[in-house]
Amino acid sequence: MAYLEHLANFSSNIGNLNVFEKLLPDEIRRVYFISDVPKNTIRGCHRHHITWQGLICISGSCRVYVDNSKEETVFNLDSKSKCLIIKPDDWHFMDQFVENTVLLVIANQYYDINDYIDKPYSDNYLAYLSKI
Repeated sequence: MAYLEHLANFSSNIGNLNVFEKLLPDEIRRVYFISDVPKNTIRGCHRHHITWQGLICISGSCRVYVDNSKEETVFNLDSKSKCLIIKPDDWHFMDQFVENTVLLVIANQYYDINDYIDKPYSDNYLAYLSKI
């Protein structure tokens, strides 16, 4: 199941440095960010065969719903020191992006459309969506 890690933070009078290291298996192969998400938009809605990901809101905030077929959890990414580690079997989506949110995603695999599994484990996430 997905889990939160708190990034090391080095603070001084010249600013803050948050460090992402040794959180994903293998090496980092892809880094991208999601921004300018329109209000009431849902992103993601997939899981992977092999890719692990680290999600960090470097600006703003969003929620992440995760279902690994055994349990469902909702994470709030509301600090740049929080990193959500998403495992390959974690079907997930992101919602409730506030204005000016930038969600950084760090992955241990290159993009491959064949690695994506769009079908959810169940329709349980629809109950979650009906509550928002």
